[in-house]
Amino acid sequence: MIKLDRYDLAILRILERDGRITKSKLAEAVNLSISPAWERVRKLEESGVIRGYRADVDWVGAFSGSRIVVEVTLSRHTAPDMRRFEERVSAAPEVAQCYATGGGVDYVLHVVARDIDHYQRFIDALLMEDLGIERYFTYIVTKVVKCESGGAPDWQ
Repeated sequence: MIKLDRYDLAILRILERDGRITKSKLAEAVNLSISPAWERVRKLEESGVIRGYRADVDWVGAFSGSRIVVEVTLSRHTAPDMRRFEERVSAAPEVAQCYATGGGVDYVLHVVARDIDHYQRFIDALLMEDLGIERYFTYIVTKVVKCESGGAPDWQ
């Protein structure tokens, strides 16, 4: 893990908001010349802090789909069982995000489906596979209050 200074943090905050910013505008915004600013970006990319650049697509809005949050508890907690579940949901196009959690449930999934029937077919398919799902709870998202990639922390 690399040590981030105030310039790196400023660059990350700006790129998180606007990944298409020009080199000159980025350099100006962080008060560096173009070469040092872009060298910092390159180092952040090479170190893996910047994982990539992508479009922020609202698939649900584009297709009037449904956002669904699913809590999953597995019946067995062995490494092979957890790996099998994680590999399966990682390969599912319906799963936008999957988090392994500590506490009351094992996983929290953010699922995007065309409609509730599509979601039900997806969850039924998971249940028919030998993934060790003991129980799951489904929550239909009725309103998105905040949806960001994680936000730039105010850490120093």
